[in-house]
Amino acid sequence: MSDHLAVPETDRRAGRGLSANLRSRIVWGSGLAVIALALAYAGLIPFAGLVLVVALFVSWEWGRMVRGASADVAFFVQAIAVTAAVALTAAGYAALAVAVIVTAAIILVPLVFGRGARLSALGAFYVGLPSISLVWLRQDSPYGFLAVLLIFAVVWSSDIAAYAAGRSIGGPKLWPRISPNKTWAGLIGGTAACVVAGAIFAQVLDASPVRLMLLALGLGLVAQAGDLGESALKRVFGFKDASDLIPGHGGFMDRMDSIVAVAVAAAIVAFAVDPHAPAQALLFGV
Repeated sequence: MSDHLAVPETDRRAGRGLSANLRSRIVWGSGLAVIALALAYAGLIPFAGLVLVVALFVSWEWGRMVRGASADVAFFVQAIAVTAAVALTAAGYAALAVAVIVTAAIILVPLVFGRGARLSALGAFYVGLPSISLVWLRQDSPYGFLAVLLIFAVVWSSDIAAYAAGRSIGGPKLWPRISPNKTWAGLIGGTAACVVAGAIFAQVLDASPVRLMLLALGLGLVAQAGDLGESALKRVFGFKDASDLIPGHGGFMDRMDSIVAVAVAAAIVAFAVDPHAPAQALLFGV
């Protein structure tokens, strides 16, 4: 997710470099969004395939960051576990998929020595649980696509509004020690946009506006927390971006930080309401 940029006046006057970066962000961000929406709409299997591909890229970036290794044994253990978890969830065995991820995390602790051991185990959860959550929600017909769409809407509206508010308003920093460019204006603007997204969903679905607006508000705050969490991890290891795989955005972790957190939070809400119909539970409640 992008920083809530408070752009210095010199950068505003310079313009050209910033415009080129923004143009790249828009082009690549729009393209990736179209692909995600198309595959989510196409059905469970295409969407599960997308989730798996992204999860493998994030697994690679995680190892590169916390272990300084792009494709070591730990990466392959995590990749195999995530692949199995996505396949099991798509087949209707989400509980077994969670057990696979837990097992992988346990294996990774003695497999990796030193500072990266616990974080390597954490990586299995960081990648595996949101992958399971997204596929689990999508497989719940007939509301699976709409549940995934709500997650996308919350994250994307938060991202875009936070970026716009941070650039146009600026002001006090949110947490400069962790992420020096994020502002309180960006947080407020992003969260407000999530509430609007929830209200729009309520009108389209003829659902409770208050419930969906509160849900979107909560998920919007989770999105911001996920963004800050990834920023903190990158700062610990001295990374500006997880990788340079996506021009203008950094890596897949940089784009998925909020979705990772929101997907798991949405799955927890759905499970608490009705684990047998998670998408319907997320959107309509009891």
